[in-house]
Amino acid sequence: MKIYLVGGAVRDALLGLQVADRDWVVVGGTPESLAAQGFLPVGKDFPVFLHPQTREEYALARTERSTARGYRGFEVHAAPDVTLEQDLARRDLTINSMAAPARPDSADSLFEPDFDALVDPYGGQRDLGHKVLRHVTDAFREDPVRILRLARFAARFADFSVAAETMQLMQDMVTDGEADALVPERVWQEMARGLMENQPSRMLEVLRDCGALHRLLPEVDRLWGVAQRAEYHPEVDTGIHLMMVLDMAARLQAPLPVRFACLCHDLGKGTTPAGLRPRHIGHEERSARLLKGVCQRLRVPSDCREIADVVAREHGNIHRSGDLGPAAVVRLLERCDAFRKPQRFADILLACECDARGRLGLEETPYPQRPRLAQALAAGQGVATDQVAAEALAAGQSGPKIGEWIHRARVAAVQQQHLP
Repeated sequence: MKIYLVGGAVRDALLGLQVADRDWVVVGGTPESLAAQGFLPVGKDFPVFLHPQTREEYALARTERSTARGYRGFEVHAAPDVTLEQDLARRDLTINSMAAPARPDSADSLFEPDFDALVDPYGGQRDLGHKVLRHVTDAFREDPVRILRLARFAARFADFSVAAETMQLMQDMVTDGEADALVPERVWQEMARGLMENQPSRMLEVLRDCGALHRLLPEVDRLWGVAQRAEYHPEVDTGIHLMMVLDMAARLQAPLPVRFACLCHDLGKGTTPAGLRPRHIGHEERSARLLKGVCQRLRVPSDCREIADVVAREHGNIHRSGDLGPAAVVRLLERCDAFRKPQRFADILLACECDARGRLGLEETPYPQRPRLAQALAAGQGVATDQVAAEALAAGQSGPKIGEWIHRARVAAVQQQHLP
């Protein structure tokens, strides 16, 4: 029985990056032999075990064969006769298909890898040096999730290029309808992870280049070729602006709900077919309507969906809030539900800042709307609403009238702040 460190842990160690999780492959082993050494079985679809002390995952070497078109399931074969090279061949990219054997002198079964004895049958170390994302074998096409994974890796390793033959393979997969078979949960999972990478724009770039973005997020794909408003540099179209906004969100270390809001804030500017683009509503309302469809289709979590909806509807008003008086500012805060959900409103403001600074020449420009509205919210929060409600009741008010009293008290509090 031989044990090897595999996958991303090997890749990141060779790149000099911090290794977060370590996965191991066991060649020549059996479930019984691992269980006899105290390993704990956890795998449902194939034999995976947890180390009794480190809790790191150890999987028996295996091969996989697609059993249906698209991502529908795989037939897994795990047995002592499966070689390391066969196990590495089923992986997605060459840079993820290297292995480092456990040192033979590992004490007490606390295994450590020997990178001097690297096993690299598919040229992963070469592609690391050349900064290339390349598929291992044509088995890549059996799992369309790998298109999303490659796009995510492009967002993480932004200076890596995609091998021409790999891009051609992905384009063929999209043309053949493989991307249409992706299940919503996997699309969301990979896109969410890609949005959280160092340069999310690269994910969109790769998905557009292979045609997958048009299949998975047509609402986003339609933004390319749509010119920005004159005051926002018309030479840059809305799709490029979107990429700049996402990269600004990464630069400002925004959480996932903010980055998803950035992705969807301008959907209504796309070249939507006339029947789906009523002329009597603005692009903010169209964005919110299209966003609803995206969230339903991809089963987006509620925290991401809620922030994205407010940003889609209100980002223009937040941008213009410097021209609003106290009463209009309070109405804006109320529409954003800022008094009940102040942390969510902070994220909404961050998304709007990313939008404002995601433009050519404005990357370093301050966004005064964010501190101004935060100051207004703090002033409104200082109103003792229980006391105001009690006064309204004593004056014979009830129902919505009490809300009006609270609104007026908040307006007065904001007015006293003399907002800049």
